[in-house]
Amino acid sequence: MSDSATGGVGQAPPGPAARGRLRSRRSAAVTAVARAVFIAVGLVTAYYLLPLDERPTAGASVVLACGLLTVLLVFWWEVRAIKRSPYPRLRAVEGLAATLVLFLVLFAGSYYLLGRSVLESFSEPLTRTDALYFTLTTFSTVGFGDITARSQTGRVLSMLQMAGGLLLVGVAARVLASAVQEGLHRKRREASAQPQSGPVRPEPESGP
Repeated sequence: MSDSATGGVGQAPPGPAARGRLRSRRSAAVTAVARAVFIAVGLVTAYYLLPLDERPTAGASVVLACGLLTVLLVFWWEVRAIKRSPYPRLRAVEGLAATLVLFLVLFAGSYYLLGRSVLESFSEPLTRTDALYFTLTTFSTVGFGDITARSQTGRVLSMLQMAGGLLLVGVAARVLASAVQEGLHRKRREASAQPQSGPVRPEPESGP
């Protein structure tokens, strides 16, 4: 006899509550990816639109110091947000995207300013795209060699980016993973603390 004739032995279809939770997770995943893309596009767009050409003598060191402080503040805020988020894993993806893109754009802007203030800093004059390209090749350890740092300042800046990239991949990733675990533990504690919903049984009536 078929399963339908015997009442079925397969799993029952998910109820309305389960379907609602599934839709909520999917919506949160789409929102997290959209935010990560929006942040990346926004930071790169700001990099190209900021008036860096007007102040080539401001110095890459000032931009770098302020930018690194901003990266640390953004990372600290993202870690706190991950711990409080109802979806810690998705929030971690968004936080990593924001921190990584900000880190890359920061060094690209520093390279660009350094190349404009000291023309001998690199093997060729850098446009904004060249500076971003050099930043990505340095971060990914590809290093094609078509653009190289020649001045001592340029090489020190490159070494700072290499060290920062290693810390970002190693230490920052572990901190984010720990924040995700803490956020998941918080969700479990909150779920276990909630009273189980069920039919309320009336109390037996007492006699007269």
